[in-house]
Amino acid sequence: MTIEQNTYPNATDVVAESYLVVGLATCFLREDGEVHPVQIIEPIPAAALEALLKGIPTSYEQAIGITIGSVLTPEGLQLPPAFPVITQFCDDFAYRATAAARTYQARPQSQDLIPLGTTRQDFNYSTERKRILNSQTIVRNEDNVKQHAYTHQVL
Repeated sequence: MTIEQNTYPNATDVVAESYLVVGLATCFLREDGEVHPVQIIEPIPAAALEALLKGIPTSYEQAIGITIGSVLTPEGLQLPPAFPVITQFCDDFAYRATAAARTYQARPQSQDLIPLGTTRQDFNYSTERKRILNSQTIVRNEDNVKQHAYTHQVL
């Protein structure tokens, strides 16, 4: 029996049985000038999953096809059993999971890439380009591009 409950209050079209892909990503945190790896669980939208399966380098080690209700439970966020216990949920996980679930409703053929209950690990895993989660961009005056005096003049 399917329970028709809303998973996210602002998404009446997403129910607990809605399909979702979550990935285990290796990201990094910058502390005291050094970077430290962390395992993050993130929802993967349909278009991103299709791109990942074409072989682009990615920080995802594995991805699982599940229902959104198995991760977003009434008790809170529930880590899939296949992921390590030290895995952390990404920021705004519920919002991003709901948005990703909608992409699979719009492109149901993407659900066949990772069938419900299965795991894929054949991604082009690479941490060469590190995903730093707590990086900050500080803009200084020296970063401004200098323009010639006649740049905005009609010659």
